Amino acid sequence: MARKKIVFVIVEGPSDEEALGVILSKLYNTSTVYVHIMYFDVTTAIGNTPSNIINKVCATIKQYAKDSHFVNSHFQEIIHIVDTDGAYIPNDLVIEDMTLSDHVYTIDNIRTPNKEGIIQRNAQKSENLNKLYSTNQIWGLPYRVYYMSCNLDHILYDKLNSSDAEKENDSFQFAKKYRADINGFLSFISNSDFSVNTDYKASWIHIKENSNSLKRYSNLGLCFTELKVD
Repeated sequence: MARKKIVFVIVEGPSDEEALGVILSKLYNTSTVYVHIMYFDVTTAIGNTPSNIINKVCATIKQYAKDSHFVNSHFQEIIHIVDTDGAYIPNDLVIEDMTLSDHVYTIDNIRTPNKEGIIQRNAQKSENLNKLYSTNQIWGLPYRVYYMSCNLDHILYDKLNSSDAEKENDSFQFAKKYRADINGFLSFISNSDFSVNTDYKASWIHIKENSNSLKRYSNLGLCFTELKVD
């Protein structure tokens, strides 16, 4: 029997893997799904720019392949799931609020005690995201990057500014709900009010408009348009 090909899924944090790992494994049941947790945002890491962001992502995949004794031909595709974090909003929607100890997201603005820091972060993140979504292959493998609105919690649970404990609990409950209802998950992610069902490039144009990168939108459903679930 031929070895199953690896679908390499990149996420930012452990709660992302908890929420989606089992579901993705069932969706790609003819492949082996490996969910790689970055534990940081590769688009905002110090020194990451449009000139090297592809190499940074590629290095992550190659390191996993090396550690696991795999080669390029063992892989099927790369799926990258990112938060937008309001990266594309106009600078005047970043509101300075010195009463806060950390930034707070709303669907209309980002409130923060460090306005200039958020503006700089948004500039770096948006430029790197532009490079990533314009890239069709990494390491010779099909590559697509999908956004989860401001963040994954916003899409999956309709929550902003969740604590780590809330993220952990919500991700567990989400996986529990849909692990035996894959068609239910597909309907949720593809047919909800937040689902952006244009073509891939147009979905990225949509999230870049106005304050959409803070609002509840996701194009992840586009990832599953060709999958059939019995």
